Amino acid sequence: MKRRDFLKNSMLASGAFMLPAFLKPFEALAQSDLTGHKNLVVIQLSGGNDGLNTIIPYGNDIYYQKRATIGIKQADLITLNDMQGFNPNLSALKPIYDQGWMSIVNAVGYPNPDRSHFRSMDIWQTGSNSNEFLTTGWLGRYLDINRAAMPKDYAAIELDDTLSLALKGKTMSGMAVSDPYKLYQNTREPFFKNIVNEHDAQHLSEDNLGYLYKSMIDTYSAADYIQNTSKTYNVKAEYPHTPTGNQLRTVSKFINSGLQTRVYYVSQSGFDTHATQQVNQGKALKMYGDAVAAFINDLKQTGKLDDTLILTFSEFGRRVEQNASGGTDHGTASNIMLFGTKLQKPGICNDAPDLSDLDNGDLKYKVDFRDVYANILDKWLDVSNESVLNRKYDGIALV
Repeated sequence: MKRRDFLKNSMLASGAFMLPAFLKPFEALAQSDLTGHKNLVVIQLSGGNDGLNTIIPYGNDIYYQKRATIGIKQADLITLNDMQGFNPNLSALKPIYDQGWMSIVNAVGYPNPDRSHFRSMDIWQTGSNSNEFLTTGWLGRYLDINRAAMPKDYAAIELDDTLSLALKGKTMSGMAVSDPYKLYQNTREPFFKNIVNEHDAQHLSEDNLGYLYKSMIDTYSAADYIQNTSKTYNVKAEYPHTPTGNQLRTVSKFINSGLQTRVYYVSQSGFDTHATQQVNQGKALKMYGDAVAAFINDLKQTGKLDDTLILTFSEFGRRVEQNASGGTDHGTASNIMLFGTKLQKPGICNDAPDLSDLDNGDLKYKVDFRDVYANILDKWLDVSNESVLNRKYDGIALV
């Protein structure tokens, strides 16, 4: 194909296929080279989930003093110990917790927190300091490092149309796929076929144009691999018919079909609860809890839970005291949740948040989120956390 024709058709294709949304750098997957395969599934709760009404410190009177109308009554919550309990909308997770397949880490955050959704999410996704701006994500850098050792082996998939900063590396990035069949169909349009069949060495050697050529060819190949591999397995478990349920159902299909992807990334929105929080957060937590419980039970049934670790985080928690609208405003530290059968500290890992020692009305963080990443990198993904996080973290023993 001539350069001029390629550029012309690229512009047309961008509009026809929403090319920038799904066209992501991708390296060919080589199943035979993978050993010790483990899956990491990251679930992002977007909007700043209120950790205090998720894992509720009902044993502390200050909680009810600060939240006169939105505090979850002790009679309604699901007791975990003499201090904390589940929001009742997380009831589906209680059997998971009782099995020892869930860990809760309280008061997770970072120094000098930023209450902006975008900036705080960047910090969590890149693993940066609050005054540091990085263009690669912590999982993208993990991919970069593994590419150097085994250039064609690892990849990550985000169940979405766009790729998060967390999965973007310098030389290798994850791939955004919301529907493997739709991606496959898009890449079988005539324009894509022409690119794959008619490119030559000259096209690939040009800087920007070559990058676009290579990306499209890789996407064509990846779409074929994902579609043809994942269609060999039909999910038998029942999942809730919700966006999160559908995303995790697709992840189950990928894992159980043998797709050699090591990191999966899922997001759920709806946690920015400035008003009528009990109703709005309750709906979001129920969607999350029901979907995660279905996913875990599904993987247990298929024998894949032993090789899967699930991490849930949000970009920040909410302020301790409720606002005048029956909600909470942007805060700082919150809890994270991990699921799997290889947890070192199942249950509640550390003390409940200290509500008597606040920083201008906000929780003080007790665990740096990068110590959580460090443990996952060192013990689950088998890579030095220093090489990914740009400094050495001691880590917290979770897996």
